[in-house]
Order: sequence, then C-alpha cells, then structure tokens
Amino acid sequence: MQILQAGDFILDKIKNELPEHFHYHNADHALDVYTAAKQIAAGEGISGYDLDLLLTAAYYHDSGFLFGQANHEESSCKNARQYLPQFGYTSDEIERVCDIIMATKMPQNPHNHLGQIICDADLDYLGRNDFFILSKRLFSELVITDHLESELEWDRQQVKFLHSHHYFTQTALRLRDEGKNEHLKIITTKI
Repeated sequence: MQILQAGDFILDKIKNELPEHFHYHNADHALDVYTAAKQIAAGEGISGYDLDLLLTAAYYHDSGFLFGQANHEESSCKNARQYLPQFGYTSDEIERVCDIIMATKMPQNPHNHLGQIICDADLDYLGRNDFFILSKRLFSELVITDHLESELEWDRQQVKFLHSHHYFTQTALRLRDEGKNEHLKIITTKI
C-alpha cells in the first residue's frame, strides 16, 4: 500500500475538481481528519497495517463530494475502489477502507474500533480551539448546499447536534470533550 501517494493523488483531485462552494468539505478537511485520525490512533494503540487502512480512509472519506453532497460516503467508496488499486491496495484492503469510510455516515454508527476512530477524527474540530473558524466555513457551505437561511438557524442546529454528539474513543473524550462542551455553552448563550 502506497498511502502517501494515494493520499496525494486524491488531495490533488479534490483541490482541482471540487466545486468552490465546499468551504468546509475540501482538501483541508481531509488533511485535518488524517491528522486527527493519526493522533487518536496513537492514543488508542493502533499502528501498522490497521493504521495504514485508517489513514487511507481519512484521505478518501469525503472525496465523494466531488460528485455532490448526497450519498457522498458511497461516492467516496467509489473513488477508493477506482483509484486505490493503482497504489497497491488489494480488493480486501479497499473494502476495509470503505467499511471505515461508511462509519462516518450520519448518524455515525461505527461497528469497530477503526470506525470509532475515524468518526472521532471527522468531528475532532468540535472540541478544538479552531471550532468557530471551521464552524463558520461549514455554515457558509450549508447556506449554499442546504439553503440555510440565518446564523441563528445555524446556531440552533449546532446546539442540537452538540447535545446529541458523543465521542467514541477514550482518547477523543480526553482530548476534546471538555472543549466541545465549552463551545456548546457559548453557542447556547447566543440563542
């Protein structure tokens, strides 16, 4: 498996072909999830072969946005199946990558440890210091894709989402849960 080459390939494709209105679900997000997945995996004791599959899934998990927002996880798996063989991935490895990708479909429902890690990595920003910057990017994207009409409506959606969200891994809980709860308090005072 040539992970870095496979990652560079899909990141380049996203940078060059993704519609401009995806202010959040873009190459920066893929790299962000890759970095968070690596950090959480280290905390969870994941290494070697499993880490390789996880990090590949992180690179590819939202590449389906190249085809649009609807069912983007399935489209991400289509990309993985199309492009990963040229980077030395077997069909079994690709199906494992797709299984990890599909864990990120909302509502998140991972059925193994690698799925839990990618779910936590995908929403790592909820508890980070750059939450409000990334939240603003996501809002500007949703104004176009979901016809979101106001920041107040967005704040209400975020409060509902943050209330219902939970991290799966002990590492993410330790690193991000407190920050996420602080962000929830700040948004709640605004509405």
